Amino acid sequence: MKTFGEKEEKLGLVLEKLKNLNLLNPKLKEHSEYLDDQKNQLEIEKQQLEEKYKGLLSDYDDLKQKIKEQNLSQKNRELRFNEKIDELNQETDILLGEIDKWQT
Repeated sequence: MKTFGEKEEKLGLVLEKLKNLNLLNPKLKEHSEYLDDQKNQLEIEKQQLEEKYKGLLSDYDDLKQKIKEQNLSQKNRELRFNEKIDELNQETDILLGEIDKWQT
């Protein structure tokens, strides 16, 4: 499948060639106008696709930033969780030490 750029380029070349011809023949003029209309339609579609692409690219960047922020937040929560576990382990060790003192 040809891309819009390739189609646009070919239509441009054909239009240039047709403009250089003697347009006394009404069918040639009609065909030239038809090709010109197609070219204009392709340019409109190309512009719409470029706008959609820019929107998608912006959405992608936003989502990428949100994921980065969520990952950072998750890492911070994991660090705090690990710190709490370490604190509990230390308190458990202290309590076990106290229990050992009482039992002896």
